[in-house]
Amino acid sequence: MDAILMAGGIPKPDQPLYEYTQGISKAMLEIAGKPMIQWVLDALSEAEQVDSVTIIGLPEDNTITCEKPVYYVPNQGGMLANIVAGIYKVLEINPQAEYVLSVSSDIPGINGEMVDWLIEMAMETQHDIYYGIVKRDVMETRYPGSNRTFTKLADMHVCGADIHIAHKSMVTDPEHLAMWEELIGKRKSPLKQAASIGILSLLLLLMGRLSLEGAVERVTKRLKITGRPIIWAYAEPAMDVDKPHQLEILRADLEAQVAA
Repeated sequence: MDAILMAGGIPKPDQPLYEYTQGISKAMLEIAGKPMIQWVLDALSEAEQVDSVTIIGLPEDNTITCEKPVYYVPNQGGMLANIVAGIYKVLEINPQAEYVLSVSSDIPGINGEMVDWLIEMAMETQHDIYYGIVKRDVMETRYPGSNRTFTKLADMHVCGADIHIAHKSMVTDPEHLAMWEELIGKRKSPLKQAASIGILSLLLLLMGRLSLEGAVERVTKRLKITGRPIIWAYAEPAMDVDKPHQLEILRADLEAQVAA
């Protein structure tokens, strides 16, 4: 499967990581001796199921490396635009591609085994989108103090992973793009996402009566797609770097791994 790697985020002066980045891409933040994105590229290099990597948002004249064929797409100015451009680049490289792996550059804890597991799990079925989630106890056991945003469902509390698989039709079909723009813009707020799907969904979520199965049914029906949640046994795919304390947690964790 071909992968797109999102690396276009540059923190602004009013955002928490600006003091660390000072105008450079967040993907290039140093963690345990190498850029954060390099940890993700190493995982994609290790993964047997990954055929190529398209990096979105970084110039080609950089110091990062990958054992798989690498292609570049300039930053398009927004997350959805970057995803669309990345998938179209994959289709240019491999016209036979049906599914695309989308990975954020700010989850440096992942490894190749995790990536292969996701692809193998997803390809057991044929859905339009596979969305990874991590249960609260898994996240807080692995990364105490990470302070992730959790969605309170009737049967579990979950947060979203930052590595997903989507069918190419998710961007090649114009009908889907407007809704994706709205949902992506509200990705850090489960309540706002639920409100986008419908007022009843929002009320059920607020009352803690919306189960994972119910949430999937409502979202896929509203978006007119098929979808399948992938419940990770690992916390790493959901441990992204949005704030300084998360950066420091991952620096300490990966430095300990290197030292070991």
